Amino acid sequence: MQSFLDPAILFFVFGILAGSLKSNLEIPSQISRFLSLYLLMALGLKGGFALAQSGMTPEVLISLAAALGMAILVPVLGYLTLRRFLNGFDAAAIAATYGSVSAVTFITAVQYLDTHGIQFGGHMAAAMALMESPAIVLAVVLANHARQTASATAAPGTATAGNTPLGRILHEALTDGAQLLLVGAMLIGILTGDAGQTAMKPFSVDLFKGMLAFFLLDMGLLAARNMGKLKGQSVWLLVYAIAGPLVHASLALALGWALGMSSGNVALLMVLAASASYIAVPAVIRQAIPEANPSLYFGMSLGLTFPFNILIGIPLYVHAAQLFV
Repeated sequence: MQSFLDPAILFFVFGILAGSLKSNLEIPSQISRFLSLYLLMALGLKGGFALAQSGMTPEVLISLAAALGMAILVPVLGYLTLRRFLNGFDAAAIAATYGSVSAVTFITAVQYLDTHGIQFGGHMAAAMALMESPAIVLAVVLANHARQTASATAAPGTATAGNTPLGRILHEALTDGAQLLLVGAMLIGILTGDAGQTAMKPFSVDLFKGMLAFFLLDMGLLAARNMGKLKGQSVWLLVYAIAGPLVHASLALALGWALGMSSGNVALLMVLAASASYIAVPAVIRQAIPEANPSLYFGMSLGLTFPFNILIGIPLYVHAAQLFV
Protein backbone atom coordinates (compact mmCIF):
# COMPACT_ATOMS: atom_id res chain seq x y z
CA MET A 1 0.00 0.00 0.00
CA GLN A 2 2.91 2.33 0.71
CA SER A 3 3.96 2.27 -2.95
CA PHE A 4 0.56 3.70 -3.96
CA LEU A 5 1.22 6.76 -1.78
CA ASP A 6 4.26 7.71 -3.85
CA PRO A 7 3.42 11.01 -5.62
CA ALA A 8 4.66 9.76 -9.01
CA ILE A 9 2.48 6.63 -8.79
CA LEU A 10 -0.51 8.68 -7.67
CA PHE A 11 -0.09 10.95 -10.69
CA PHE A 12 -0.13 7.83 -12.88
CA VAL A 13 -3.37 6.66 -11.22
CA PHE A 14 -4.80 10.16 -11.64
CA GLY A 15 -3.92 10.06 -15.35
CA ILE A 16 -5.73 6.73 -15.78
CA LEU A 17 -8.78 8.16 -13.99
CA ALA A 18 -8.79 11.33 -16.09
CA GLY A 19 -8.39 9.34 -19.30
CA SER A 20 -11.17 6.93 -18.31
CA LEU A 21 -13.48 9.90 -17.70
CA LYS A 22 -12.77 11.16 -21.26
CA SER A 23 -11.27 14.35 -19.87
CA ASN A 24 -9.66 16.79 -22.28
CA LEU A 25 -6.56 16.88 -20.05
CA GLU A 26 -3.63 16.34 -22.38
CA ILE A 27 0.16 16.75 -22.29
CA PRO A 28 1.41 18.18 -25.61
CA SER A 29 3.38 15.57 -27.55
CA GLN A 30 6.52 17.70 -27.72
CA ILE A 31 6.54 18.15 -23.94
CA SER A 32 6.00 14.43 -23.49
CA ARG A 33 8.92 13.77 -25.81
CA PHE A 34 11.10 16.19 -23.85
CA LEU A 35 10.19 14.51 -20.55
CA SER A 36 11.10 11.06 -21.87
CA LEU A 37 14.44 12.35 -23.18
CA TYR A 38 15.15 14.09 -19.88
CA LEU A 39 14.48 10.92 -17.88
CA LEU A 40 16.73 8.84 -20.15
CA MET A 41 19.50 11.44 -19.98
CA ALA A 42 19.31 11.66 -16.19
CA LEU A 43 19.26 7.87 -15.88
CA GLY A 44 22.25 7.53 -18.20
CA LEU A 45 24.21 10.10 -16.20
CA LYS A 46 23.41 8.32 -12.93
CA GLY A 47 24.53 5.00 -14.38
CA GLY A 48 27.71 6.53 -15.79
CA PHE A 49 28.64 8.18 -12.50
CA ALA A 50 28.09 4.88 -10.67
CA LEU A 51 30.22 2.99 -13.20
CA ALA A 52 32.98 5.60 -12.88
CA GLN A 53 33.11 4.84 -9.16
CA SER A 54 32.85 1.04 -9.32
CA GLY A 55 34.66 0.23 -12.55
CA MET A 56 34.02 -2.85 -14.69
CA THR A 57 33.79 -5.39 -11.87
CA PRO A 58 32.82 -9.09 -12.19
CA GLU A 59 29.38 -8.17 -10.78
CA VAL A 60 28.89 -5.70 -13.62
CA LEU A 61 29.87 -8.26 -16.25
CA ILE A 62 27.62 -10.92 -14.71
CA SER A 63 24.66 -8.53 -14.65
CA LEU A 64 25.17 -7.55 -18.29
CA ALA A 65 25.47 -11.20 -19.33
CA ALA A 66 22.27 -12.04 -17.44
CA ALA A 67 20.47 -9.15 -19.15
CA LEU A 68 21.61 -10.30 -22.60
CA GLY A 69 20.51 -13.86 -21.83
CA MET A 70 17.03 -12.69 -20.80
CA ALA A 71 16.80 -10.48 -23.90
CA ILE A 72 17.14 -13.61 -26.04
CA LEU A 73 15.18 -16.05 -23.87
CA VAL A 74 12.03 -13.93 -23.39
CA PRO A 75 11.16 -13.29 -27.07
CA VAL A 76 11.91 -16.91 -28.03
CA LEU A 77 9.61 -18.26 -25.30
CA GLY A 78 7.01 -15.64 -26.14
CA TYR A 79 6.95 -16.55 -29.81
CA LEU A 80 6.69 -20.29 -29.12
CA THR A 81 3.79 -19.64 -26.74
CA LEU A 82 1.91 -17.10 -28.86
CA ARG A 83 2.29 -19.13 -32.05
CA ARG A 84 -0.19 -21.64 -30.61
CA PHE A 85 -3.10 -19.23 -31.08
CA LEU A 86 -1.80 -16.45 -33.37
CA ASN A 87 -0.37 -16.23 -36.87
CA GLY A 88 3.40 -15.93 -37.24
CA PHE A 89 3.40 -12.17 -37.84
CA ASP A 90 1.34 -11.23 -34.79
CA ALA A 91 3.24 -13.73 -32.64
CA ALA A 92 6.60 -12.26 -33.74
CA ALA A 93 5.45 -8.67 -33.16
CA ILE A 94 4.10 -9.36 -29.66
CA ALA A 95 7.17 -11.44 -28.79
CA ALA A 96 9.40 -8.53 -29.80
CA THR A 97 7.30 -6.08 -27.77
CA TYR A 98 7.55 -8.22 -24.63
CA GLY A 99 11.13 -9.26 -25.29
CA SER A 100 12.28 -5.65 -25.31
CA VAL A 101 12.07 -3.26 -22.36
CA SER A 102 10.14 -0.25 -21.10
CA ALA A 103 12.45 2.56 -20.06
CA VAL A 104 9.72 4.29 -18.02
CA THR A 105 8.97 1.09 -16.07
CA PHE A 106 12.68 0.74 -15.34
CA ILE A 107 13.03 4.39 -14.30
CA THR A 108 10.01 4.06 -12.01
CA ALA A 109 11.59 0.96 -10.45
CA VAL A 110 14.86 2.83 -9.90
CA GLN A 111 12.95 5.60 -8.13
CA TYR A 112 11.12 2.97 -6.04
CA LEU A 113 14.42 1.41 -4.93
CA ASP A 114 15.86 4.85 -4.12
CA THR A 115 12.78 5.75 -2.07
CA HIS A 116 13.02 2.52 -0.06
CA GLY A 117 16.79 2.73 0.44
CA ILE A 118 17.56 -0.46 -1.53
CA GLN A 119 21.04 -0.54 -3.06
CA PHE A 120 21.51 -1.36 -6.76
CA GLY A 121 24.20 -0.92 -9.39
CA GLY A 122 24.13 2.01 -11.77
CA HIS A 123 25.33 -0.39 -14.46
CA MET A 124 21.79 -1.78 -14.68
CA ALA A 125 21.05 1.19 -16.96
CA ALA A 126 23.57 -0.33 -19.37
CA ALA A 127 21.73 -3.64 -19.00
CA MET A 128 18.53 -1.89 -20.07
CA ALA A 129 20.21 -0.49 -23.18
CA LEU A 130 21.62 -3.94 -23.97
CA MET A 131 18.20 -5.59 -23.78
CA GLU A 132 16.37 -3.33 -26.21
CA SER A 133 17.56 -4.58 -29.61
CA PRO A 134 17.87 -8.43 -29.57
CA ALA A 135 14.10 -8.94 -29.52
CA ILE A 136 13.65 -6.70 -32.58
CA VAL A 137 16.26 -8.65 -34.54
CA LEU A 138 14.69 -11.99 -33.58
CA ALA A 139 11.23 -10.76 -34.55
CA VAL A 140 12.40 -9.65 -37.99
CA VAL A 141 14.06 -13.04 -38.57
CA LEU A 142 10.88 -14.85 -37.52
CA ALA A 143 8.69 -12.60 -39.69
CA ASN A 144 10.94 -13.17 -42.70
CA HIS A 145 10.64 -16.92 -42.10
CA ALA A 146 6.84 -16.58 -41.96
CA ARG A 147 6.87 -14.70 -45.28
CA GLN A 148 9.00 -17.39 -46.92
CA THR A 149 6.61 -20.04 -45.65
CA ALA A 150 3.59 -18.08 -46.91
CA SER A 151 5.27 -17.54 -50.29
CA ALA A 152 6.04 -21.24 -50.64
CA THR A 153 2.44 -22.24 -49.93
CA ALA A 154 0.70 -19.39 -51.78
CA ALA A 155 -1.10 -19.99 -55.02
CA PRO A 156 0.75 -18.95 -58.21
CA GLY A 157 0.32 -15.26 -58.93
CA THR A 158 -0.47 -14.37 -55.31
CA ALA A 159 1.48 -11.30 -54.14
CA THR A 160 3.37 -11.57 -50.85
CA ALA A 161 5.31 -8.95 -48.93
CA GLY A 162 9.06 -8.96 -49.40
CA ASN A 163 11.51 -9.74 -46.64
CA THR A 164 12.62 -6.83 -44.48
CA PRO A 165 16.39 -6.24 -44.77
CA LEU A 166 17.84 -7.21 -41.40
CA GLY A 167 20.68 -4.72 -41.72
CA ARG A 168 18.30 -1.78 -42.04
CA ILE A 169 16.25 -2.86 -39.05
CA LEU A 170 19.38 -3.42 -36.99
CA HIS A 171 20.58 0.07 -37.89
CA GLU A 172 17.24 1.60 -36.87
CA ALA A 173 17.25 -0.33 -33.58
CA LEU A 174 20.80 0.62 -32.63
CA THR A 175 20.60 4.27 -33.70
CA ASP A 176 17.23 5.05 -32.13
CA GLY A 177 17.51 8.52 -30.63
CA ALA A 178 16.36 7.57 -27.14
CA GLN A 179 18.79 4.66 -26.92
CA LEU A 180 21.66 6.76 -28.24
CA LEU A 181 20.92 9.44 -25.66
CA LEU A 182 20.95 6.89 -22.84
CA VAL A 183 24.27 5.40 -23.94
CA GLY A 184 25.80 8.80 -24.66
CA ALA A 185 24.79 10.18 -21.25
CA MET A 186 26.22 7.08 -19.60
CA LEU A 187 29.56 7.53 -21.37
CA ILE A 188 29.65 11.21 -20.36
CA GLY A 189 28.98 10.18 -16.76
CA ILE A 190 31.85 7.68 -16.87
CA LEU A 191 34.24 10.24 -18.36
CA THR A 192 33.40 13.09 -15.96
CA GLY A 193 33.10 11.01 -12.76
CA ASP A 194 32.68 12.75 -9.42
CA ALA A 195 33.21 16.25 -10.84
CA GLY A 196 30.45 15.71 -13.39
CA GLN A 197 28.15 14.25 -10.74
CA THR A 198 28.52 17.35 -8.57
CA ALA A 199 27.97 19.69 -11.50
CA MET A 200 24.91 17.85 -12.81
CA LYS A 201 23.24 17.09 -9.46
CA PRO A 202 20.65 19.91 -9.73
CA PHE A 203 19.67 18.58 -13.17
CA SER A 204 19.87 14.78 -12.84
CA VAL A 205 18.84 14.38 -9.18
CA ASP A 206 16.87 17.33 -7.82
CA LEU A 207 14.46 17.59 -10.78
CA PHE A 208 14.13 13.85 -11.39
CA LYS A 209 11.17 13.04 -9.12
CA GLY A 210 9.01 15.90 -10.38
CA MET A 211 9.76 15.16 -14.03
CA LEU A 212 8.93 11.48 -13.49
CA ALA A 213 5.59 12.37 -11.87
CA PHE A 214 4.70 14.66 -14.79
CA PHE A 215 5.63 11.98 -17.32
CA LEU A 216 3.69 9.26 -15.49
CA LEU A 217 0.63 11.53 -15.57
CA ASP A 218 0.94 11.54 -19.36
CA MET A 219 1.48 7.77 -19.39
CA GLY A 220 -1.65 7.27 -17.30
CA LEU A 221 -3.70 9.28 -19.81
CA LEU A 222 -2.21 7.32 -22.70
CA ALA A 223 -2.75 3.95 -21.01
CA ALA A 224 -6.42 4.70 -20.30
CA ARG A 225 -7.01 5.67 -23.92
CA ASN A 226 -5.42 2.45 -25.20
CA MET A 227 -7.32 0.06 -22.95
CA GLY A 228 -10.21 0.16 -25.42
CA LYS A 229 -8.05 -1.60 -28.01
CA LEU A 230 -8.24 -4.75 -25.90
CA LYS A 231 -12.01 -5.10 -26.29
CA GLY A 232 -12.98 -8.15 -28.28
CA GLN A 233 -9.48 -9.68 -28.20
CA SER A 234 -8.87 -13.31 -27.30
CA VAL A 235 -8.90 -13.97 -23.57
CA TRP A 236 -5.58 -15.76 -23.99
CA LEU A 237 -3.94 -12.51 -25.09
CA LEU A 238 -5.24 -10.77 -21.99
CA VAL A 239 -3.91 -13.63 -19.86
CA TYR A 240 -0.53 -13.41 -21.59
CA ALA A 241 -0.33 -9.64 -20.96
CA ILE A 242 -0.28 -10.36 -17.20
CA ALA A 243 0.98 -13.94 -16.88
CA GLY A 244 3.79 -13.44 -19.40
CA PRO A 245 5.53 -10.70 -17.40
CA LEU A 246 5.15 -12.72 -14.20
CA VAL A 247 6.79 -15.75 -15.83
CA HIS A 248 9.56 -13.63 -17.32
CA ALA A 249 10.22 -12.00 -13.93
CA SER A 250 10.35 -15.43 -12.29
CA LEU A 251 12.94 -16.61 -14.81
CA ALA A 252 15.00 -13.48 -14.14
CA LEU A 253 14.74 -14.10 -10.39
CA ALA A 254 16.01 -17.67 -10.82
CA LEU A 255 18.85 -16.53 -13.07
CA GLY A 256 19.89 -13.69 -10.76
CA TRP A 257 19.82 -16.02 -7.75
CA ALA A 258 21.93 -18.63 -9.58
CA LEU A 259 24.50 -16.00 -10.57
CA GLY A 260 24.74 -14.54 -7.07
CA MET A 261 23.53 -11.05 -8.00
CA SER A 262 22.48 -8.60 -5.29
CA SER A 263 18.78 -8.24 -4.46
CA GLY A 264 18.56 -4.71 -5.89
CA ASN A 265 20.11 -5.76 -9.19
CA VAL A 266 17.92 -8.87 -9.35
CA ALA A 267 14.84 -6.71 -8.77
CA LEU A 268 15.81 -4.48 -11.71
CA LEU A 269 16.55 -7.50 -13.89
CA MET A 270 13.07 -8.80 -13.05
CA VAL A 271 11.54 -5.43 -13.94
CA LEU A 272 13.38 -5.40 -17.27
CA ALA A 273 12.36 -8.96 -18.10
CA ALA A 274 8.73 -8.29 -17.15
CA SER A 275 8.37 -4.98 -18.99
CA ALA A 276 7.19 -4.51 -22.56
CA SER A 277 8.19 -1.79 -24.99
CA TYR A 278 5.47 0.59 -26.16
CA ILE A 279 7.60 3.24 -27.88
CA ALA A 280 10.75 2.00 -29.62
CA VAL A 281 9.71 -1.51 -30.64
CA PRO A 282 6.18 -0.70 -31.94
CA ALA A 283 7.67 2.07 -34.10
CA VAL A 284 10.16 -0.34 -35.69
CA ILE A 285 7.75 -3.28 -35.89
CA ARG A 286 5.13 -1.18 -37.66
CA GLN A 287 7.62 -0.79 -40.53
CA ALA A 288 9.33 -4.19 -40.32
CA ILE A 289 6.20 -6.36 -39.88
CA PRO A 290 3.33 -4.45 -41.51
CA GLU A 291 1.28 -7.68 -41.58
CA ALA A 292 0.99 -7.61 -37.76
CA ASN A 293 -1.98 -5.95 -36.05
CA PRO A 294 -0.74 -2.87 -34.08
CA SER A 295 -3.79 -2.89 -31.80
CA LEU A 296 -2.58 -6.23 -30.42
CA TYR A 297 1.03 -5.51 -29.52
CA PHE A 298 0.50 -1.82 -28.69
CA GLY A 299 -2.80 -2.27 -26.86
CA MET A 300 -1.49 -5.17 -24.77
CA SER A 301 1.76 -3.52 -23.74
CA LEU A 302 0.44 -0.03 -22.99
CA GLY A 303 -3.17 -0.77 -22.06
CA LEU A 304 -2.58 -3.67 -19.67
CA THR A 305 1.03 -4.70 -18.99
CA PHE A 306 2.39 -1.21 -18.33
CA PRO A 307 -0.27 -0.26 -15.73
CA PHE A 308 0.08 -3.68 -14.09
CA ASN A 309 3.84 -3.31 -13.74
CA ILE A 310 3.68 0.28 -12.45
CA LEU A 311 0.95 -0.35 -9.87
CA ILE A 312 1.54 -3.95 -8.81
CA GLY A 313 4.52 -5.48 -10.57
CA ILE A 314 7.36 -3.29 -9.30
CA PRO A 315 6.56 -3.72 -5.56
CA LEU A 316 5.98 -7.44 -6.18
CA TYR A 317 9.29 -7.96 -7.99
CA VAL A 318 11.26 -6.01 -5.39
CA HIS A 319 9.66 -7.97 -2.56
CA ALA A 320 10.36 -11.28 -4.28
CA ALA A 321 13.99 -10.33 -4.90
CA GLN A 322 14.49 -9.39 -1.25
CA LEU A 323 12.73 -12.55 -0.10
CA PHE A 324 14.59 -15.09 -2.20
CA VAL A 325 17.99 -13.49 -2.94
